[in-house]
Amino acid sequence: MLVEGFKTSAVAAGIKPGGVLDLALIYSEPAASAAAVFTQNTFIAAPLVVSKRHLAETGDRVRAILVNSGNANAATGKAGIQAARACVDALAVYLGCPANEILVSSTGVIGRPLAADAIKASIPKLVSALHPGNIEMLARGIMTTDTVPKIATAEIGRARIAGVAKGAGMIHPDMATMLSFIMTDAVVPNGDLQQSLQYAVERSFNSISVDGDTSTNDMVVVLANGASGIRPASGEFRDKLLEVCIQLATAIVRDGEGASKFVELIIEGAPSEKAAHTIGRAIARSPLVKTAIYGADPNWGRIVGAIGNSGIPLKSDRVDIYISGVPISAATLEQARQKLSQKEVQIRVVLDSGSASARVWTCDLTEGYIRINADYTT
Repeated sequence: MLVEGFKTSAVAAGIKPGGVLDLALIYSEPAASAAAVFTQNTFIAAPLVVSKRHLAETGDRVRAILVNSGNANAATGKAGIQAARACVDALAVYLGCPANEILVSSTGVIGRPLAADAIKASIPKLVSALHPGNIEMLARGIMTTDTVPKIATAEIGRARIAGVAKGAGMIHPDMATMLSFIMTDAVVPNGDLQQSLQYAVERSFNSISVDGDTSTNDMVVVLANGASGIRPASGEFRDKLLEVCIQLATAIVRDGEGASKFVELIIEGAPSEKAAHTIGRAIARSPLVKTAIYGADPNWGRIVGAIGNSGIPLKSDRVDIYISGVPISAATLEQARQKLSQKEVQIRVVLDSGSASARVWTCDLTEGYIRINADYTT
């Protein structure tokens, strides 16, 4: 799907070995309104520092986003900020726009100097490769341990939304826990854009977990350039943006490092939506729950323990648990075991403490995750 007024590209800049795509660009021909959310991790990577500053300086006006994979440019001090700025300054010359209308993002290994010279040398090739139909190359150019590119699209009449994301490990939401860039040619006022993004992120990227770890580089950005001339109702745009974000967020969980099962958690009967969400996240990040799912072990006590570990006070200690529709009891454990053996598992938790609900997505925890992360930098 082509989003009017946007072009993207990706090239191999040599940041990662093997000549794979590792430098990507999103460009909007008319200046776009931008909304963004960033990691809540205390150690904020240099590109996020620069991007936040640029959004503040331009009043959320953006022409381009430059993204590299293979190096996070995090925990790199002043030198990291200087490197990010140098890359942005070089790109601004070729795009013919102010440097502060460019956002910058990085993903990869933390604590290593960014190869700014390699990035700057690749910018002419990156700009000349810009094309309206390059979204798959964009998605591939931002991958690290991902095994598949992650792309999602939606339509609102004649207006369109298209987004990409990367993420497979170091995934636990406190904003987003990965990178995602979303483009729309709809006309959306900036205030509505930011509210819609925050609404969508809370119910998508903030509702996934692979391993319980947040990252220094997480960001989600949505650009609206209005090129279609279509101004959808704010609620309609918000719902379509949520649809795209859920597609991208669940694609991250399905591609979780070493994962063999995709798990949907449905929490019902909670005191509030926030409480339901918190309980779901507590279950999703529990290594005991996740390894039990991997082993198809219907050990419901681990789920109860995770609920109690959430910190949410409940009105009642009654909990009903369903594994892919099977109510857990002494008589149904073998049925539940069979359901847990499937590639897709739904765990429904019904509390007796209110009427609120939430959905959270996670995956199992396998030996594959350990192998990937035991030698990530070596």
